[in-house]
Amino acid sequence: MDYIKLHKDILDIDPKIRFVTIVDMEGRLMAGGQREGVSNYLSPHEEQQSIRHAIEAWKLRLIFTGSIGKGKYVIAEYEKIKRMTIPIDDKHIIYMTTEVVVDHNRVIASILKLIETA
Repeated sequence: MDYIKLHKDILDIDPKIRFVTIVDMEGRLMAGGQREGVSNYLSPHEEQQSIRHAIEAWKLRLIFTGSIGKGKYVIAEYEKIKRMTIPIDDKHIIYMTTEVVVDHNRVIASILKLIETA
């Protein structure tokens, strides 16, 4: 899969997408970064911690796959952003943030379609 193209295609979905990164389950960066012209609320260290937390939380969710099926995505809404985690496959996830006002259902549906057709 072309992760750099996927990153660009995700950013093209909506201008309210602030940050997109694609990582493997060990935390290695495949592609990603902040949208140009948007400032990050988190320091680089806090950002790395947040990504690590998302990876570990996703790994924990895998425990329940046999009982309730594979996870499709997770959304956390904060006062300033929405944070989403979406699996690409068993070894890679998309970690992203958006403005709070974004239509997350439309964004997620568009990303799932991109993954499916990649």
